[in-house]
Order: sequence, then structure tokens, then C-alpha cells
Amino acid sequence: MGNMVRQCSMCMNTTSSECKVDTLQGVGYTLLFIPGILLHIAAFCAFRLCSWTDTHIYMFNLALADSTLILFLPFRIYDAFRCLPKNSLCMFLFNFHFLNMYASILTTAAVSVHRYLAVRFPMQARSWSRKKETAIAVCFIIWGLLITVCAVFREENSPDKLWTCYERRKDKPLSLVFILLLLLLGYFLPLLTIVFCSSQIIYILFKLNDETQEKKGIIGIVTANLVVFVVCFTPINVSYIVNYLSKPPADWQCRPMLAHTYLIVSEWIASTNCCFDSISYYFLLKHFYSQQ
Repeated sequence: MGNMVRQCSMCMNTTSSECKVDTLQGVGYTLLFIPGILLHIAAFCAFRLCSWTDTHIYMFNLALADSTLILFLPFRIYDAFRCLPKNSLCMFLFNFHFLNMYASILTTAAVSVHRYLAVRFPMQARSWSRKKETAIAVCFIIWGLLITVCAVFREENSPDKLWTCYERRKDKPLSLVFILLLLLLGYFLPLLTIVFCSSQIIYILFKLNDETQEKKGIIGIVTANLVVFVVCFTPINVSYIVNYLSKPPADWQCRPMLAHTYLIVSEWIASTNCCFDSISYYFLLKHFYSQQ
């Protein structure tokens, strides 16, 4: 018992200079980084094979968000093994990771709307003369909105609120206003948009009398994207609520919390979306190229 008290006392007195090695996170993000890089190289090579349309602009923006998240994963891997100092760079990396994650979420919602309009109003979609300009404007709006949110709520992830470079202190959760903003605008609204658009696309295509491979392929891609979105991004948004409602013990530095462990795992699951997205838009680009 006395030994446990001494260990806990040492843990409570841990300074920021001491490193908490997290081998599991380091290995997990390494396993994600290697295939992610290879898949995105293949995807960007496919972009060179096609003539640019509004569809390619949306997919390129999605690829940009995913690839930048992947490219910065080595910082997270290094932090897991060697520990980065909790400074302004660390604050930037923490915000940048989630900035790209939500850029991917919002772009996926925009792609779903784009697909729905093309299937629901095919003639009007073909005759619209400013499709590229609209796609570029939507992408700029997404990035502008996210950068603004990061700037307004920059203190939410300031160095004094971080336990490690990529983990918040358990006794300083996100503010309720910021959590509600993330949940409503960053998850529920995109989710409702994707569910509506995907279900309408599948319904419209099922009403067609043809049984072509192209129809089956589109239905398969739309369904797969919906499933991947729900599986990848639902856990992390649930974890925000769980961590906010979970009150940490006084010795939270020593005692592992189930809610915090769930948050760490859900962040990794959300990051896997980059690999799934790259597979999706790689095959979509190959499909569009083969139709030219």
C-alpha cells in the first residue's frame, strides 16, 4: 500500500519534461502512416490521368485534407515514443490534426450533395456552366470556416491544457460550447446530409430498370462511403460527450480512465478514414478516366 502511495505521489509530481512513452499509439499510427502514404501516392497519380471537372475538384480537396493529416502523422508517432515539448508547435500540430479531419468530414458531405444533385437533376447538372467555380468556392468556404473556428477557439487546446502533445489533460475537458459546435456542425449536420443524399441516390438508382455494372458500382460506392463515415467518425464524437460527463479522479495522472482510453482509440479509428477515402477516390478517378 505504501509503495502504491509513493508511486502515485511521484506520478502527481511528474513534470512536463518527463516523457510518457505510449508504444501502442506509436505502433498504431505507424501502421496507419505507411499504407496511407502509399494509397495517397496512387490516388494523386490517378489525378494526372483525368481532365478536371467539378467532381475532381471536390475529390482533390478531400485528398488534400486526408494526405496532409497523413503527412503530419510522423510528429504524432515521434511524440508517442520520444515526446514533443508542449509549446506553440505542439498546439499547432494538435489543431492541425483535427482541422484536416473536419475538412474531410465537410468535404465528404459536399461530395454527397454533389452526387445527389447529379443523379436527381441530371439535365440541370449537365447544363450548369459554372460547376467548377461552384466547387472551388465550396472548398474555400470549408477551409475558411474551419480556420475561423480554430482561431476563435484557439485557447481550447493551449499548451497548459495538454497532458502530452496530442492529449488533453483529463481535468480540463473541452468547453460545452465548443463540444456542441463540433457535434452539431462537425458531425450531425454532415451525417444527416450524407444519409439523406446517399439514401436518395440509392432509391433513385434502384427505380431504374437497367442492371448495368455502372449502376451497381455507384450504389456500392455510395453505400460504402456512408458506412465508412459512420464507423470512423461516430466513436470520436461520442467520446467528446463521454469525456465531458466523466469526472476525473484527483489522481488522474496515475489512474487510467476508461473514457480517456476510449477517446484515444476513437481518434485512431477516425484517422483510418484517410486510408478508406484514398481507396474510394482512387477507384472513382479510374472510373471517370475510363469513361473519357
